[in-house]
Amino acid sequence: MNPYDEINLKLAEASQYITNSVSDGNLEMITTPWREIVVSCPIKMDNGNTKVFTGYRIQHNAVRGPYKGGVRYHPGATQNEVKALSSLMTWKTALVDIPFGGAKGGIQVSPSKLSKSELLNLTKRYTLSIDKFLGPNTDIPSPDLGTNSQTMAWMMDAYGSVHGYTPAIVTGKPVELGGSIGRDSATGRGVVYIIDEICNKFNLEPNNNSLVIQGFGQVGRWIAKIAYDNKYKIIAVSDVSGAIHNNNGINIDELIKHYDSNKTFDDYKNVNFITNYELLNLKCDFLVPAAIERVININNANDIKCKYVIEAANHPVTPEADEILQSKNIDVFPDTLVNSGGVIVSYFEWIQNLYQHHWEIERVNSELKKIITKAFEEVYEKSNTKKINYRLSALSIGLDRVIHTANLRGYL
Repeated sequence: MNPYDEINLKLAEASQYITNSVSDGNLEMITTPWREIVVSCPIKMDNGNTKVFTGYRIQHNAVRGPYKGGVRYHPGATQNEVKALSSLMTWKTALVDIPFGGAKGGIQVSPSKLSKSELLNLTKRYTLSIDKFLGPNTDIPSPDLGTNSQTMAWMMDAYGSVHGYTPAIVTGKPVELGGSIGRDSATGRGVVYIIDEICNKFNLEPNNNSLVIQGFGQVGRWIAKIAYDNKYKIIAVSDVSGAIHNNNGINIDELIKHYDSNKTFDDYKNVNFITNYELLNLKCDFLVPAAIERVININNANDIKCKYVIEAANHPVTPEADEILQSKNIDVFPDTLVNSGGVIVSYFEWIQNLYQHHWEIERVNSELKKIITKAFEEVYEKSNTKKINYRLSALSIGLDRVIHTANLRGYL
């Protein structure tokens, strides 16, 4: 199955636990994207040749508010992959109860292989190809895998060249251009808030619990840093080239300095160098996939030795792996809950832009914690009440809210 079909399979299962009744036809209407945009993005490369890239913007559902979702630059950003991610955004925004729908964008490209000027030209071409479908009350992009605040600044500028200065058109942009303080760390901070809540529920002490973090990019690094500051023991981290491990814990502050200087884990002292496959199979309390999708699958799920899987990445566990983990009594806390910190603080940024107002970091973090911990409580309570896993609980809560709003608006 492709990722989009995998998500719909889980949605169909979750629909058995919703409060608002819905027919099969109406369920299909709610889970099917409202619009799929495919654009050709030709740009002139630095060597003078023209190269054509394919871009997508999938607008999944806008029942509860404007479309919202990131734009990723990655070779695997196929139409089906972007469609799956757009669906997850719909249920994520509904679960945390912020007034957005779901969307996702992507360009099939390896950003590391393009120069800064090539990335700028590609971003502007992509934005101007879809600008008529965007707007602060229509569709609001944000960063994702392979993109960052600089990408959002370019998108904002391209959109503004046609529509005028519109800071609320994107979120995750530089603070100097109207971005929110705390947006860069928001996804990682939200992940740690979820881990904190799990520890509270199960009477676990942070300093007695080990974390393995797969990924050391924007999300993984912040998880490592914030968790380390909160006294969790980080025993392994990885990037695309490999992983490092020390059962006694890794000093994340020192590691970040080394990584920033060398752009690699190579030559870091007092650790064992292992493969990414070995990292996922380490014995630990919390396994945190924080990179790409489908990394825990039927080929390695039987070897997972953690107590909890914390889905910081989007769709890192396949349905087959989900069943295997469940049979091993490993709890999986789903992406729609765990990595929602990014879109929550994007919501705060959007509000600040609309009102031309600026929040301090203490307010951002306080409001983030309030929203994400409330969502955790709802997922935890429904899981216990209905005797279902946390993924089905989270998806059913999101489905219920979308169906209820669709009924109010007369769509069903």
